[in-house]
Amino acid sequence: MILEWLVIMLEIVAVAAAVLALIAVIMMINAVVLHLNAIASRMKKSKIEEKGRKETMSQAKEGVTFNDIFMFMIAVPLVLLWVGFAGYVIWHGLRDPGVLAQIEGYTTLIAILGGPALLIIKDALDVWKQEQAEKTAFYKIKAQAVIDYNDKAQEQAQMIETKQQEQEHKMENKK
Repeated sequence: MILEWLVIMLEIVAVAAAVLALIAVIMMINAVVLHLNAIASRMKKSKIEEKGRKETMSQAKEGVTFNDIFMFMIAVPLVLLWVGFAGYVIWHGLRDPGVLAQIEGYTTLIAILGGPALLIIKDALDVWKQEQAEKTAFYKIKAQAVIDYNDKAQEQAQMIETKQQEQEHKMENKK
């Protein structure tokens, strides 16, 4: 019975690994196509663009790096395997008392998978926090730029009005 269960578990893991590998290959092909399109687009733009034109943040695009692909090939399957196996052991443990008899082995396996999985999750959360902090800083700078722009526009409008009034007074005095 345990041997049959292990065979079924290995089959499930194999199918999941095959699906994840297929997804990784599709992502790599997509990254290559996007990269080639970006190169072609840059070549077209460089022929058309004027000298001295600067690229804005909205035009800049990030490509898929080796680390991105590595994370999707190693980290994502590991975390999914860890969560899936833990859920399966819990679900199966509630239905089969034989699983509870060998729970130490299962918890050891869950712990072995959980160590690296938790580190990956922690790093992913740290990256997310950093991105959120960068977005917050960007929006603070953007808001301050809008405030400064409005202040300068108001000062300029007041200066223009003052100059107009001075000009009107000069014209009245000359009459």
